[in-house]
Amino acid sequence: MEFASYRDAWGVPHLRARTARALAFAQGRGAAADRPSQLALARRRAEGTVAAAFGPEALPWDRFARQARVADTARRCFAALDQGTAAWVAAYVDGVNAALPEGPPWEPWAPLAIWLSEHLLFGAGFPAKLWRERLATHLGEEAIALFATDGPDRSGSNGWLLTGERTASGAPLIAGDPHRYIEEPSIYQQIRLSCDEFDVLGLAVPGVPGIAHFGHTGGVAWGVTNAMADTADLYWERLRRRRSGVEALGPDDWEQAEARTETIEVHGDGPVTVDVIETARGPVVAGGLDDGWALSLRCPAGAGGDLGFGALPKLLRAWTVDDVDDALDAWVAPVNVVLAADTAGGLLHRVAGRVPLRDKANMIRPVPAWKARHAWRGWREPPRGAVRAVTVMANQRGLAAPLGVEFAPPHRARRIAHLLTASRAWTAETVGAVHTDALLPSAGPLLDALAGLDGLGSAAAALRKRLLAWDRRMDPGSAEAADYAALRAALVRRLAEHPALAPLAEPSPYPELFAPWLALRPRITFALEHLLSHDGPIPAEDLTDAVRAAAEETAPGSGLAPWGERHRFTPWLSPPGESWPGFGGDHDCVLSTTSVPGLTDAFARGPAARWVWDLADRSRSRWIVPFGASGGPGRPHARDQLPLWRSGELIPVTTDWNDLTEESPMTEHATGPARRAAVHEQTAGGFGRVRIVPVDPKADLDLIHGWVTEERARFWGMGEASRERVLKIYEYLDSLTTHHAFLVLRDGEPIALFQTYEPAADPVGECYEVRPGDIGTHLLVARPDRGGAQAGFTARLVSVLADYLFADPAHRRIVAEPDARNAQARARLRRTGFAFGPEIELPDKRARLAFLTREAHEGRRRPPSAER
Repeated sequence: MEFASYRDAWGVPHLRARTARALAFAQGRGAAADRPSQLALARRRAEGTVAAAFGPEALPWDRFARQARVADTARRCFAALDQGTAAWVAAYVDGVNAALPEGPPWEPWAPLAIWLSEHLLFGAGFPAKLWRERLATHLGEEAIALFATDGPDRSGSNGWLLTGERTASGAPLIAGDPHRYIEEPSIYQQIRLSCDEFDVLGLAVPGVPGIAHFGHTGGVAWGVTNAMADTADLYWERLRRRRSGVEALGPDDWEQAEARTETIEVHGDGPVTVDVIETARGPVVAGGLDDGWALSLRCPAGAGGDLGFGALPKLLRAWTVDDVDDALDAWVAPVNVVLAADTAGGLLHRVAGRVPLRDKANMIRPVPAWKARHAWRGWREPPRGAVRAVTVMANQRGLAAPLGVEFAPPHRARRIAHLLTASRAWTAETVGAVHTDALLPSAGPLLDALAGLDGLGSAAAALRKRLLAWDRRMDPGSAEAADYAALRAALVRRLAEHPALAPLAEPSPYPELFAPWLALRPRITFALEHLLSHDGPIPAEDLTDAVRAAAEETAPGSGLAPWGERHRFTPWLSPPGESWPGFGGDHDCVLSTTSVPGLTDAFARGPAARWVWDLADRSRSRWIVPFGASGGPGRPHARDQLPLWRSGELIPVTTDWNDLTEESPMTEHATGPARRAAVHEQTAGGFGRVRIVPVDPKADLDLIHGWVTEERARFWGMGEASRERVLKIYEYLDSLTTHHAFLVLRDGEPIALFQTYEPAADPVGECYEVRPGDIGTHLLVARPDRGGAQAGFTARLVSVLADYLFADPAHRRIVAEPDARNAQARARLRRTGFAFGPEIELPDKRARLAFLTREAHEGRRRPPSAER
């Protein structure tokens, strides 16, 4: 793989290559070189092996990752990828493996597992259904609406689009700031990816190829916020043991469930075993056979065998909003609200992602698996919306309202819209100021309750006077903001101790991992507006008494320290004892820095990046991440962006290659076929371990040239081709999205050259009526002395290749067109189940069409007993 690497003044990587696949290799190699520790942890989380490195504290996650079958789902989703996307992901993994300092090599499905593990509990997470179950059980169904919030991960992501009516240039601006748990280095990596097909800059997720959520291709730019859609269901399961294994009660009768035991290694402790059970609904993630109850999880990726990775290479190639729109039709998770604009005036506002169509009750609480009404019935149509002069997305109920249950309060969305309507001359430099607005609109109900109190002591009365005159801004230097936060925390603690809510504080039978969703104090904090302004389980007089007691408790220490001294930044997994700066903001501010009042004023969740895309001139775009471009402390660009991020500034995007520093020139980084990530692996009994790997034209040139110029390959028409000619042919194939070349390895040794193509994009397609689902193939088998002569060799090989092609559900029929003179090839195809069609005239040969349908292939694989 040939590529070059450059850096801008902030250390941001700018990567160049001729092909998209070489660029993916470069991106993976760069991620592993820059962020080895981050990638190692991401991989452990995806595989459920964190405890092996970090000890018992990581067991809750590892147990969930194993039970939820994160890695198994990723394997299945990778196997179903289209060939081009699979080869692209495999190239990224090859790049990671080329730079990994230690540890076992990544498997090709690892990026999918990382993506799934990052987003399985993201947004409107399914554990909220366990909280609603407790609410309904202890307080009644009406309490669900009273406590409706986003739970422990109170969403704070913001995004907006300004049309030319509101910008100085007359062209759109798109901006945003995704809010997540902040880690060092950031989960978002500033990067530029450039090849002959595209030139894209944006924010990538290390461990995952491409640029998914926030990007600018020069022609079109896009950004997202979480739609808060409800996508995953919990089912109450009835399980039993039988001689045949484990069974689960379904809508019709008892059904066989998959069951096995896995061992989790724990650093500093003994290994732990975990039962992994999967019913027809999904994997069991709580309870089990010995508990008398169990909960299974059904999510779109597991149910559909698709993580939406087919959208990623399409986004890189997008030039218009129609291209982005088309790419996002394949998106699965997380479900996002998307804003996009292009340089030709196109605008887009839609939801992207897969939401199941099912009974409304499924979205609220766990439902019984044995009732047919709770089965999924397909996918919902993603909503679309108009783009106005100012269009805001901030996790609020709006475009995605039909798809979810709980959304963020409307405060941030309304505030952003109000700020943006104040000007008609926004620029990329000025609009970034909106990101750091610290007004707290949700303070109203508590301040109103405070204003209505009588009989306060002198100190509490003075506190009330100051807070009622306060501008309601959570600025870091504001003592009133600190006093408000202290009053709120004291009130939350008192309400959590009220007898009406006592049952909600009792220990939960659910796994420890879900405890944050069930913790009472955060739930009270985020529902405080409702609790103070609506009838609920706590009588009005008790609420008044609680506010009064909180004011009396808070008053003696009020006015002594500003908010920034209490509201400290504490990144996730930050080194012990390190001192971090104070910040402004709060969970309902545009600057959404989420702490947990009643527990701590420190925060680990906030803007994991900020960005502004300019459609008038991409070079005027701006961005920032919390720390820097490099992978950890001690590196030159590890924390150089932190002071600017804290103050709300953004750094410029560099687009001129002349302003970059070349880190490594366009050089070859070859990976041998045996070490290359496979797009398909399969053990065929009596045949061996078969791996299908993408061709690397330069690295494989000697092998391929030797094969195609042999006399036995005369029907390939390349017998006199020079090495340079063969290289150009396969480099051209490598640049196409419709044609792909692979080497087939048996037990590590190359045995065949295998090529596929989309007939509609090939001259073959002009000679017959192409059907949806047709996939064309060429196969060149190595000499018997290389491949290992044995009876039925080719038939077994073709069967494995057909298994690979039909793993993609879009493929319905394999098309072959051997030279009409090649009797040996025709006989081989006939023996492996192909049916012959007419002869056709191609530019370089007269060929005979042959077809293998999915049904014919599956019929040949079916054991005799299955046919009776």
